[in-house]
Amino acid sequence: MPAFGPVSRRDLIRHLKTLGFEGPYQGKRHDFMVKGDLTPRIPNPHRGDISRDLLDRILKQAGVSKEEWRRL
Repeated sequence: MPAFGPVSRRDLIRHLKTLGFEGPYQGKRHDFMVKGDLTPRIPNPHRGDISRDLLDRILKQAGVSKEEWRRL
């Protein structure tokens, strides 16, 4: 069960794949993943983890609730 908090880019991608997303694919400025009509943007690789605020915005783009995220 992933905590709803700072998460690494690698773990974010792994968990989104578990939820049925494909990718990541390269976009113009950011990578993105695809599941039907949903295309959440994935932050570019950097040293730190993805913050709770950014994770919340990504999950909203992906149509994933916090409860669903915690059940992984």
